[in-house]
Amino acid sequence: MGRFLLRRLLLALVTLWLASSLVFALLLLLPGDPVQAILGLEASPEARAALERTLGLDQPPWTRYLHWLSGLMRLDLGESIRYARPVASLVGERLALTFALVLLGLGGALLFALPLALLAVRVRALDLALSGLMGLLQSVPTFFLGVVLLYAFAVHLPLLPASGFPGWQDPLAALRHLLLPALTLALARAAILFRMARGSLLEVMSQDYIRTARAKGVPERWVLLKHALRPASLPLVTVLGLEGGFLLTGAVVVEAVFALPGLGSLALTALEARDYPLLQGLVLVMAAFIVLFNLVVDLLYGLLDPRVEYA
Repeated sequence: MGRFLLRRLLLALVTLWLASSLVFALLLLLPGDPVQAILGLEASPEARAALERTLGLDQPPWTRYLHWLSGLMRLDLGESIRYARPVASLVGERLALTFALVLLGLGGALLFALPLALLAVRVRALDLALSGLMGLLQSVPTFFLGVVLLYAFAVHLPLLPASGFPGWQDPLAALRHLLLPALTLALARAAILFRMARGSLLEVMSQDYIRTARAKGVPERWVLLKHALRPASLPLVTVLGLEGGFLLTGAVVVEAVFALPGLGSLALTALEARDYPLLQGLVLVMAAFIVLFNLVVDLLYGLLDPRVEYA
């Protein structure tokens, strides 16, 4: 286990370095001028030159990259061009909200998908209806689903807040503001988890040991829950790890719809302002999210299937 964790951590560091390097190279190709975005079109050449020296934009790209990489070794993500503040501070202020939103969305998607998949396998008469409903849900764009839920539960039935975030001082108020965005993410990804869980359960239910359990007179619900659910969870766990990354990208849209001050809205602001240090820091944090999800998935494999060895 120790060697496995060390190897995965080294691989994670290489992945983060490659991701940040790729983003640095791609940002150089983006149109637009961050100095012009800050000073405006009427700025004098002297003011532009002074700001370029302050931001380090007068240096060659490879020099800026090495400077950023050396700062990263000291856990220094640089300073935001748009906000004139350390990138680590800006990301840290919004990290908890996005992380909570992703976890709530992932947990909600699993709570929706797994019971419905079990119901579809257990009651075959409902299988076609549930599969059709999930297929329809999968085809709905995330932003449209968010607008529909916002109108239904915040305007038509004013049960939940429509937008904004009050902070973490009152956990219950914070949770109420996150329920609609998390529900949007959960419903948007539940269809994929349902299809994976249903297919995996149907495959496991055709195995010989399931027929043996039935022949011994084990009730069907216990065959499904005790004998089939655990081995059928392995493919579902794999998809959950991938869905963590998709939920991060979906959070950008959801945070815009519900006006949440998370990493998604910060990324949009950084992109509009051509704030290269902030964009690099955000991509690094999001890549770290995805690496963390994949590491958790690998560890869950060993808990769900004792045959898995960490070599």
